[in-house]
Amino acid sequence: MKFLIITHVEHKTDGHSVYGYGPYIKEMNLWLKYVDEVKVVGPMIDESIDPIDLVYKHDKLDFVKVPVFNLTSVLQILKTLFKLPVLWFQTIRAMVWAEHIHLRCPGNMGLLGSIAQIFFPHKMKTAKYAGNWDPNSKQPWSYNVQKWILSNTFLTKNMKVIVYGEWAEQSENIVPFFTASYYENEKEEVLKPSITINHALSGNALGVQPSTINLIYVGALSSNKRPLLSVQTVYRLINEGINVQLDLFGEGVERDVLEAYIRDNQLEKNIVLHGNQNAETVKKYYKKAHFLIFISKSEGWPKVVAEAMFWGCLPITTDVSCVNYMIGHGKRGKITEPNVEDIVKKVKYYLENPAEFEQSSRHAMEWSQQFTLEKFEEEIGKLLNEN
Repeated sequence: MKFLIITHVEHKTDGHSVYGYGPYIKEMNLWLKYVDEVKVVGPMIDESIDPIDLVYKHDKLDFVKVPVFNLTSVLQILKTLFKLPVLWFQTIRAMVWAEHIHLRCPGNMGLLGSIAQIFFPHKMKTAKYAGNWDPNSKQPWSYNVQKWILSNTFLTKNMKVIVYGEWAEQSENIVPFFTASYYENEKEEVLKPSITINHALSGNALGVQPSTINLIYVGALSSNKRPLLSVQTVYRLINEGINVQLDLFGEGVERDVLEAYIRDNQLEKNIVLHGNQNAETVKKYYKKAHFLIFISKSEGWPKVVAEAMFWGCLPITTDVSCVNYMIGHGKRGKITEPNVEDIVKKVKYYLENPAEFEQSSRHAMEWSQQFTLEKFEEEIGKLLNEN
């Protein structure tokens, strides 16, 4: 099978192999096990390989570089018009070559690909919509266009569109799906240290050494993910006498803001900015963390929520996309409002109810450990074989 990937993911090269954002590449390598030849159409940037990056694994992979573009302003749209002939030509030529077209959406290349695929009604196709499919959510106009085209079975033929969550009144080509990060042999039961609010108080009247409440944040340091709220939560908990540690993983434009807040409030001993790290390093911190503080504005199936739960780390997160379903509507984590007061309230609830924390942590592991990479690979195989 000649398999084409249309993606907005920015790639890098060491001169021999092609690298990309680790979680995306890890997933795509599972798809590539089922195909004979691969062509990837996407942007390539001139930057060094990051610890979070992984390499495509396939003997017959051809990368087609296209220019980076976006549609966020009038100026950028005008610039894109000049790039459009090259973008369109490369996309159409690749689709002519392909036997199976795979789109990664939402994104700028996903928008272009979703339009281009209309002209290939007889080719087998899949699309992975990794964003929020909730029809009632507010989305950028380009996302809504992609969702409309992909779900319109008059325009879009022979395509399965995999989305996160189950939503009412969907077209027949929409397939509820999931994603995974760990293999079956990685499963283990993680027993978190018992926590109570008394044991976590730094000024324990009985002179008992306070327990450390470990928090973790994993994701881009961007305004969409609101990492500053995680940092401010630590400040508030410390002011209430609770011994707390936060480990943040990721990079982004908000790093300077976070560093300034940490420095101005003398939080250097309580908060560590680790930057981008490989999956094994992050896994080690998931295992010791009690809570994931993840206050994102928009998600599809947030991998970090499922990953945290896999290790018994309870998510305290916002009600976006299918997140409430993932945490069992409060059975294995808590939904919070995007403000420090409510996040602190949710943390303290578990500290005041340690038995419920232990039970919820166990439920989180049991649920998340259903979704292994083996099961994910099996479902991918079914999609490709059905098509």
